[in-house]
Amino acid sequence: MSARAAAKRAERDAAVKAALDVVRAREDLRARRGNDPVEFVHRHRAREDRELVALVAASCAFGNVKAIRLKLAELLDRVGPRPARAADDPEALAKRLAGFKHRVFRGEDLAKLLIGARRVQRSAGSLGGAFERELARVDREDPEAEPEARVREALASFCDRIRAEGGLPKTGEADPSGRRGPAHLLSDARAGSGAKRLLLFLRWMIRPADGIDLGMWRVPAQRLLVPVDVHIHKLARNLGLTRRRDLSWKTSVEITRALARLDPEDPTRYDFSLCHMGMVQRCPSRPDAARCEGCGVRPVCVHWKDRRGRNTVLTA
Repeated sequence: MSARAAAKRAERDAAVKAALDVVRAREDLRARRGNDPVEFVHRHRAREDRELVALVAASCAFGNVKAIRLKLAELLDRVGPRPARAADDPEALAKRLAGFKHRVFRGEDLAKLLIGARRVQRSAGSLGGAFERELARVDREDPEAEPEARVREALASFCDRIRAEGGLPKTGEADPSGRRGPAHLLSDARAGSGAKRLLLFLRWMIRPADGIDLGMWRVPAQRLLVPVDVHIHKLARNLGLTRRRDLSWKTSVEITRALARLDPEDPTRYDFSLCHMGMVQRCPSRPDAARCEGCGVRPVCVHWKDRRGRNTVLTA
């Protein structure tokens, strides 16, 4: 990259960072938390319960957020106030969750997830401890690999343990029931998918506690990747953070690296605010005066530039 191009990119990054800082500063995080699956994690105090609830909540987090929250409320009401204790009794837990259904998942699938995660938790002392050891192992065994690839392998190995302990099939393996839900419950990061739900789980557990994320695991926040859903993806394209059109692992890496230029120590710090802004704003793929009105990142949106490349909001 030439010096001129580097200076231009640095100027652009500074403008994007300034806009994102404004969005995050004006966001009522606690109010937004009340409409997010992570709220269920904050309702628990014991570390072991928080880890299990976070894994279940993130694993179920796809589709309409209102429906997700309703189903999580039902699920956790069936499980009871102490999920870790409930998971120590597999037979009783299976009975509690019999008949539960959320999209392609059934109560028996969620029971196996909780049981497997609890067994890993008890063996390692915590789910955080289990993931930390997997990450340290991969870092030691494959130091030349890209940092994101090492996180992916550690996450995949971590999920392999939970599947094995709970009796869940791996992605691509046939379940005796013939359903795809059991294999889909934990994404296979090795397959190249964005693994959005797993990256969301990591963000909740690793990022410093800020009223949303909980900062429970001893992993540097700089190792996190942005969990890319349709809202983040569209915003990232509109901000020029990626040109990729898919929701793949490569897209998550590209967006994360772009955000790391703004905050190398905490590249996912804007994720929660942007995701909720995207849901509320219904971010379009082209300029829309009505829908873009009041958008916090409009000053740096690629769709609001004039023919000379200057943003029409900034230069008005």
